[in-house]
Amino acid sequence: MFGVARILTFAGEQGLTSASGFFFERDGELHLVTSRHVLFDAPSGHAPDRIEIELHTDARDLTRRATQSILLHRDGLTVWHQARDSGGEVDVATLLIDRSALPAGCVIRPFGPQHLADGFDLFEVGDRLAIPGFPLGFFDTVHHLPVVRQASIASSYGVRFQGLGYFLTDARMHRGSSGSPVLARMESADGSRPRWCLLGVHSSRMDMASRDLALDESLGLNCAWYADILMTLTSGASPTSP
Repeated sequence: MFGVARILTFAGEQGLTSASGFFFERDGELHLVTSRHVLFDAPSGHAPDRIEIELHTDARDLTRRATQSILLHRDGLTVWHQARDSGGEVDVATLLIDRSALPAGCVIRPFGPQHLADGFDLFEVGDRLAIPGFPLGFFDTVHHLPVVRQASIASSYGVRFQGLGYFLTDARMHRGSSGSPVLARMESADGSRPRWCLLGVHSSRMDMASRDLALDESLGLNCAWYADILMTLTSGASPTSP
């Protein structure tokens, strides 16, 4: 739970939206991961210039916390990394975090490459998932911890749904959950593997444009971008590299 963060977006002092994110550490560098559309979304005109995240500063007293503000542009350039693949734009972004600027004593338990799936044969349709985040901005306001949605894999895991870099999950999700990690429980008798495997990054709900809004319920499906894109986004390559 110390690896997931609530993200607030701002244009100057004006609050815009709330979303979810999580920390990913690689080669000693700490990154914040969220959906790219949280940081910039051209269709809706969403273009914040900074974000705020809340961090715990005491692992025992969860009421103690600090807020960190992060600018999204420097010298006229965006500070986040995004990527394209053979299917087009990937709705995942990472920001390199300056550890020296973090509040003293902050408690962060990041995910890392060791949490990524070794292959696509370990999971299959129907497997249970957990998606921690901040749906509609809802969370434990005393201890500032996220809530967890239960989900399941809803499309063939390892197959790019409709040729895009994501798979589907079956879960009741809401605005504010964008950027949440999509996790599967791992069982390891000898403790050699992490307890949780990071399968994806929750992006948005999936629905049918042809659905009759009066007669048909929402499909209740969601897009989760495959988490291996994080190895590209945290490699130090150009933000627009495939």
